[in-house]
Amino acid sequence: MIKSSQQLVAEAKAQIREVTVQQLATVLQNHQAIFIDVREPDEFQQGRVDHAVNYPRGMLEMKIHQHPAVAAHCDAAVALTEIAAQPVYLMCRSGARSALAALSLQQMGFSQVFSVAGGYQAWVDAGYPTEQ
Repeated sequence: MIKSSQQLVAEAKAQIREVTVQQLATVLQNHQAIFIDVREPDEFQQGRVDHAVNYPRGMLEMKIHQHPAVAAHCDAAVALTEIAAQPVYLMCRSGARSALAALSLQQMGFSQVFSVAGGYQAWVDAGYPTEQ
């Protein structure tokens, strides 16, 4: 059976947790969130949310061990296990790629993964600050 991208995203969203941009803004005020923007580098360069680390959706699983929370630790395997238990917030442009990425991280063993509903566009539409 052939599935559309919309069907894949809908199936992923049924298995993950989403947060609103308002909830993300509250989390980011504490500066303790693992926050990953899964858009492509050119999208990220055009505008981004402060504190976001850019790992494109297609590279997320291969680059998650390079996150600053892991890379700063002397034992990457231990650090990766530690961040897998921490809340991880994922954002894309609209919430579709971040939903797929959230499902993928859950399958890797991350227990607190959240996709930002509406993504970067919802963040901008809500009037939250961005950086160039």
